[in-house]
Amino acid sequence: MHNHPSVEELILSVKNFIDETAAPNLEGHAAFHARVASNALATVLRDIAARPKNETDETGRLQTLLGSIETDLDDLNRELSSRIHSGTFSINTPGLLDHLKVTAIAQVEVDQPRYSGLKTAKEKRLHDKDEAF
Repeated sequence: MHNHPSVEELILSVKNFIDETAAPNLEGHAAFHARVASNALATVLRDIAARPKNETDETGRLQTLLGSIETDLDDLNRELSSRIHSGTFSINTPGLLDHLKVTAIAQVEVDQPRYSGLKTAKEKRLHDKDEAF
């Protein structure tokens, strides 16, 4: 049996090298690019951790919204886009706005977890959800 580091471990190793060894020895443009690279790797790590649950949750919401048994997320999103484009679905379609909010919040949590409006968006969504009942 061959033991090897996981993808996450490899990415974290590179990120740690940048943060702890390379970046402290860089200045100017090179230091800026090191921070960009480190932030990109942090985003990849968050995506790896969040993607399975986010995709499973999104698939379930889309199946419910579309009344479909399709399991391919890309196909479900194409169908949703088609229905919105054709006018079959609008902002007044029950569940559509909530799906779009939840999907956007999940993506922002991966891409920009320190975004100042993220906490507010999550709280507002919970408040809106409570009012729906």
